[in-house]
Amino acid sequence: MTDAASVATRIRRAYEDFLSGGNPPADAVRSIVRDSWARSLTGGVDPSDATPNGDRASTMSPAEFAAYRAAHPITAVRPLVQSLMVDAIADTGVVVALTDQSGRLLWIEGDSAARDRAGHIDFVEGSVWSEEVVGTNAPGLALAVDRSVQVVGPEHFAGPVQEWSCAAAPVHDPLTGHVIGVIDVTGGREVAAPFALAAVRSVVAAVERELRAGAVDLADPATFDPSPGARAAAHLAVLGDGPGRWHRAADGPGARTLSRRHAEILVLLQAFPEGLNTEQLALKLAEDGLDPVTVRAEISR
Repeated sequence: MTDAASVATRIRRAYEDFLSGGNPPADAVRSIVRDSWARSLTGGVDPSDATPNGDRASTMSPAEFAAYRAAHPITAVRPLVQSLMVDAIADTGVVVALTDQSGRLLWIEGDSAARDRAGHIDFVEGSVWSEEVVGTNAPGLALAVDRSVQVVGPEHFAGPVQEWSCAAAPVHDPLTGHVIGVIDVTGGREVAAPFALAAVRSVVAAVERELRAGAVDLADPATFDPSPGARAAAHLAVLGDGPGRWHRAADGPGARTLSRRHAEILVLLQAFPEGLNTEQLALKLAEDGLDPVTVRAEISR
């Protein structure tokens, strides 16, 4: 028996022991999972039937869901998630999901076969996968404990989901610190590997940087106002032999070194105070244009 199979067998025995009213050994299952099992059982989740669209989940009409999803802040970073993660998992049997702060699946990306398989457990857009509704699962657990988590096979509370593994991490609003949703990867044994959780964490870090950048008021004239006493005045230096440098008074002493591309982006944004979208930036950054996805990734970095 392989190490992975041995671990899965140990967890499954602990799960069955737990459901029968026993107290599994402390080393049989991770404490974060055991605690989630306890909350799921106490909350009345049925371990034999995960129903993300049942009575426990709030419902929306198709029109209400479409409007809600379009306006949700996590939808704004969907193109970045696609460029950093979705494109890399094509034809791998894995899906990437974006949820709201309640665990409702707003977007599910992946090839059609993977999405069809996920549909067999009702892992579909519009369904709610909070811990309170379907028990222990990565998106729901990430929301419950506000940290990145990985849930492997029999660690899921609902039996029908135990053939799957998932890794998820919460996304925070840069201004309030509140969780606005989760980025999740769901699939088979490949998602049980440590790199899956590391990949999700990396993408969430990039997403939060992009949200933070969007929260800065670049339209404020004081941003580039060189006059003495200007609020949060900043200085951009791009001429000379060295790299570009950016310094904002509010950040204290020291300047930030910029890559050539980042300096070019800031020069353009300063020259067009009314703003530029990524397609316009792409055209102005290169005569033959750049892929807007590349520009979005550069801005995020």
